[in-house]
Amino acid sequence: MEIRPVAHIRTDFCDKFGIPRQSGRVKSLEARIVFEPEFRDPEALREIEGFSHLWLIFDFSKAHRDEWSPTVRPPRLGGNRRVGVFASRSPFRPNSLGLSSVRLVRVESTEKDGKVLVVAGADLLDGTPIYDVKPYLPFADSHPEAVGGYADGEAEHRLEVSDPAGFLRVMPERKRTAAEECIAEDPRPSYQDDPERIYGMNFAGYDIRFRVTGEKAEIASAERKNTDIKK
Repeated sequence: MEIRPVAHIRTDFCDKFGIPRQSGRVKSLEARIVFEPEFRDPEALREIEGFSHLWLIFDFSKAHRDEWSPTVRPPRLGGNRRVGVFASRSPFRPNSLGLSSVRLVRVESTEKDGKVLVVAGADLLDGTPIYDVKPYLPFADSHPEAVGGYADGEAEHRLEVSDPAGFLRVMPERKRTAAEECIAEDPRPSYQDDPERIYGMNFAGYDIRFRVTGEKAEIASAERKNTDIKK
């Protein structure tokens, strides 16, 4: 079977570091789904605006490998504990398919790209190929009683972000809020806990540096940089 992208997503992430580990965790993130020319028939999106959320089936395009492993080491488990690949959301899979739930913000009509979907909460690298878009159905897809296994504790872990020198003021307010929320999600692997280490995140065309002490992250610098991310 051969599948091909129906669209690509445009996000503020040009590097993997800093991308939220799950979709919907940073609700202030906005992205644009731009369909390939052959799939830009507006009829393909008829009545999509009646849905608040969508499923995206995508390609972990930067994680392709010739061979696969039956076990992986999730970073949030310290990088040493192995779990089964099918008991994880690791990008390193036999088939590099990912699944994310996003909120549909609006449908934009553009002269260049036809109808574009603006979505919130996406956890995807800029330019990621999208293989399919499906509506999220709350009566079928939501399971409040579900058990999250070894990942259950992840939802409560967040860093307190501070910017005492005001470095992030170089960013537009909406981007600044999203950057702070991404850092609060703690993009570090669990085994990294050096308070002297400076971490770098490329986000929305800015090079953001921060350090983490305990449960607190402090912004060390933020500078505009040249980028090919399309807004």
